[in-house]
Amino acid sequence: MAKIGENFIYELKNLCDIVSIIASYVELKSVGKSRKCLCPFHSEKTASMVVYEDTQSFYCFGCGVGGDVITFIEKIENLNYVDSVKFLAHRVGLSIPDDDLDDQISKKRQRILAMNRLAARFFYNNLKSRAGRIGLEYFQNRGLFLETITKFGLGYADDSWDSLKNYLHANGFFFEEMYDADLVIKSTKGTYYDKFRNRVMFPIIDAKSDVVGFGGRVLDESKPKYLNTSDTLAFKKSLGLYGLNFAKNAGLERFILCEGYMDVISMYQNGFRGCVAALGTALTQAQVRLISRHVDDIVILFDSDEAGALAMDRAYKMFLEVGISPRALRLKGAKDPDEYVKKYGSARLKLAIDQSISAIKVKIENIASKYNLNDPEQKKRYINEYCHVVSDILDPLEREVYVGQLCQSLKVAREIINNHVNYLLQKKRKICQKRLDKEISRNIYTKRMHKNVCSKYEKAERGIIRFLYNNPDYFDYISSKIDDSWFSSKLNKKIYNIICDRIKSNFALDFLLFHEILTTDEMGVFSKIVNEGKDFANTTQEIDDYMRLIREKYEKEAENISAMTLEQIEVRRKKYASGKR
Repeated sequence: MAKIGENFIYELKNLCDIVSIIASYVELKSVGKSRKCLCPFHSEKTASMVVYEDTQSFYCFGCGVGGDVITFIEKIENLNYVDSVKFLAHRVGLSIPDDDLDDQISKKRQRILAMNRLAARFFYNNLKSRAGRIGLEYFQNRGLFLETITKFGLGYADDSWDSLKNYLHANGFFFEEMYDADLVIKSTKGTYYDKFRNRVMFPIIDAKSDVVGFGGRVLDESKPKYLNTSDTLAFKKSLGLYGLNFAKNAGLERFILCEGYMDVISMYQNGFRGCVAALGTALTQAQVRLISRHVDDIVILFDSDEAGALAMDRAYKMFLEVGISPRALRLKGAKDPDEYVKKYGSARLKLAIDQSISAIKVKIENIASKYNLNDPEQKKRYINEYCHVVSDILDPLEREVYVGQLCQSLKVAREIINNHVNYLLQKKRKICQKRLDKEISRNIYTKRMHKNVCSKYEKAERGIIRFLYNNPDYFDYISSKIDDSWFSSKLNKKIYNIICDRIKSNFALDFLLFHEILTTDEMGVFSKIVNEGKDFANTTQEIDDYMRLIREKYEKEAENISAMTLEQIEVRRKKYASGKR
C-alpha cells in the first residue's frame, strides 16, 4: 500500500468532513450526537449505518462495513486507497505531492488503463480496414452512422489468435499484464492468445473517460453471443454503467435505463442523451445507487418480451429500495427501442417516454389484465398480488395512495387491505433479515461484530484497545501489566500493537492514519471498537478487570499446552494460523 505523508492526510482530513461527504451520497438524519442513514452497501429498509462526527468514522450495524472517509469513498466509488485519496483531494482542491504517490497497485491499474486505450484504438482502426469490413457492415446494417461509430469508439476484433497480443507487446506491454487486463487468455500450456476474436467491439468508458473494459458481440453462430471483460483492477462490471460518460455530462434531470449497448447507442443517435445500461449482467443494486446519485427521474425502457418484463419488475423493486419510484415504458409494436424508432420515429418515442407512467402502475396494470374481477376467487388473487406490489413501496404515503385506489375501485374495506399489506411488510422484513444473516455469516469479523457473539475474552481485548486509543497516557501502565501474546484474536492483537507502536514513536492516534496499515474490512472492525464506548472499558477498574481476564485465559491455555503431545500442539498451531479458534 502506498505511503502517503501524514501531514497531507491531516490536511485532507481537516477539509473532508465525513458527515458532509457521506451526506452527498445518502440522506442523513440526526440521532443524538451521531447521524444515521440507510446503508448504501446493502439492501435495507431500516437505517443501520451510523456516522460519528467526533471520530470522523462510520459503521453499519447491518452489514459490518465501517471505517473513515477514505474507506467510504473506496467502497462507494469502487476505488483503491490511493485513488480514493486522490478523489477526495480533487474534491477539496488539494494537490498530492509526487513523492507520496509510489503505489504498486495504482501503477498496475494505470498500466491496464493504458493497454485498454491502445486496444480500443486497435479495434477502431481494424473496423476501418479491409479485414474489418464485416464489422463495419454489421453496424451500418443496424442503422448506425459513421459519426456515431466514432463517437462511441466502436471497433472490430479480427479473427486472429494473436494480433492484439502482438500489437500491445510491440508497444511495451508484457503478456502477464495483458492477462491481468483480461485482454488475453492463458492456455494450460502457459501460452497467451487474444480473448476477443471475430467480434464487433464496444469500449466501456467510465465517468472519468477511461476505457475500463470491453464488450464484444460475435458475428457468427459461436457462443457466447456477448463476451465481456471480466473484473480487473480497473473494471468491476457490477458497479459501472454503459453510456454514463455521456449521460452524466448531458445536463439532464432524467436517465433512461436500457437493456444493452446497442439500445444506448441507437437512442443516443436519435437524440436521447441520457441513456445508460448494465454491463453485460443483470442490473445490480450498486448500479441502481450509481444512477440515483445523478438523477431522481428514471424511465425503465427494456425489451417488450417476457424477459424484458421480468427485468423491469426486478429493476423497479431495486429502485424502490433506494427511495426512488421509477417510471416504466412498455413499447407496443416493437421489440426494443431501436426497432421502435425505425418504425415510428424519434418524436413518437420521445412523446411515449414523456408520458411514461410509474413502474408500479405498469406492474398493477399487468396484474389486472391477468384476472377476471367478476370471479370471487380471481378477485381475491388479484387483491393479494396487488398488495404484494404495494408492500414493496418504502414511502408510507405512497403506499396509502395505492391502498386507497384499490379500496375505492373494488369497494373493499380499507382496514382489511391495510392489515394484509402490513402482514406482507412484516413477512418481507423477516426474509430480508434472513438474507442479511447469510451475507453476514460469510465474513467472520462482520459476523462477530454484528451479532455480538464474540467471547468475553475478545470483548476484554477490545476494551483494552478502546481505552488505550482514547487514553494514550496510560500506555506505560497497560504495557507493564499485559503482553500482546495474551490476545486470542489476531486482529485485536494487530490493532493493539499498531496503537502501541504509534504511542512509542510519539505519533498521533488519529483514526484516519490507520487506513494505510489496516485493510478495509479491518477498518470496519476498528471503527466498531472505537465508537461503541458503552460496550468497553471507560475506567481504570474496568481496564484492570479486562487485563486480569485475558491474563488468566492465557495462563490456563499455557497449562493445557504443557500437557499436550507434540502432535496435538502442531494441530493447535495450524488451527490458530488458519484463524479458526
